Amino acid sequence: MNPIYSLLSLIFWFIFFFLFLMPALRRYSLNKAREALISTLEEKRKSRVITLIHRQESVGFFGIPFIRYINIEDSEQVLRAIRLTPPDMPIDLIIHTPGGLALAATQIANALVRHKGPVRVIIPHYAMSGGTLIALAADEIIMDPNAVLGPVDPQLQGIPAASILKVLEKKELKDIEDHTLIMADVAQKAIDQMVNYVVWLLMENGMEEEKAKAIAQELATGKYTHDFPLGVDKLRELGLNVSTEVPEEVYQLMELYPQPMGAQVPSVQYIPVPYRTEKKL
Repeated sequence: MNPIYSLLSLIFWFIFFFLFLMPALRRYSLNKAREALISTLEEKRKSRVITLIHRQESVGFFGIPFIRYINIEDSEQVLRAIRLTPPDMPIDLIIHTPGGLALAATQIANALVRHKGPVRVIIPHYAMSGGTLIALAADEIIMDPNAVLGPVDPQLQGIPAASILKVLEKKELKDIEDHTLIMADVAQKAIDQMVNYVVWLLMENGMEEEKAKAIAQELATGKYTHDFPLGVDKLRELGLNVSTEVPEEVYQLMELYPQPMGAQVPSVQYIPVPYRTEKKL
């Protein structure tokens, strides 16, 4: 066999395996960096740090992106982390999520509100829908000044439950299909259940019943669209315990959950170093 051909073949296979393994090596490196930063944060805050971060991540040889939401696997892992935490140890749960399965979010919220030690939910950017429900279980919500939560009104097959009930107000009963009537019945139950659950969740953390009911009515009955952003000022106005003292390590941790880079030019770009204004003498 031609030695040059053998050398080229060896180089080709080396490059092929390197490209094939590169995504796995990159994920391993990111995981180790995340674990090191979480350990640093735990030592600083004397707490158990748990992350629930949903970003698009690229996987496989072609770096195909996929979108993640709160699911049962997430609730299993969070509940396991809580079980491994001493009852009196504080928990810091870092959330970045568009929401997800109500059952999974409810399980996480239940476990957090029953934890005897202080529970703090940290939101560097957003925690919508199920993420907001989890945040309501915390003793303290720590948000970036520009971060947002969202309403927790139930959705049925992608339709707001409150909007389904509006049909009963707009039409006479004889003009409404049986399927719509069934959906409206389920919608009313879903709203009532969510309102009662939010009230219970807030009262478990020591909130007065009337205040808890007012917050539940605001967030769970369809007053807003499901993606409406609720900022720090609005949440404080509602009576929630919200702080804006997000630890710097949390922002550093978010940098270790990069969005997948495609062939397109990035839509946001800047010089990634902190700037300081020079002091004038």
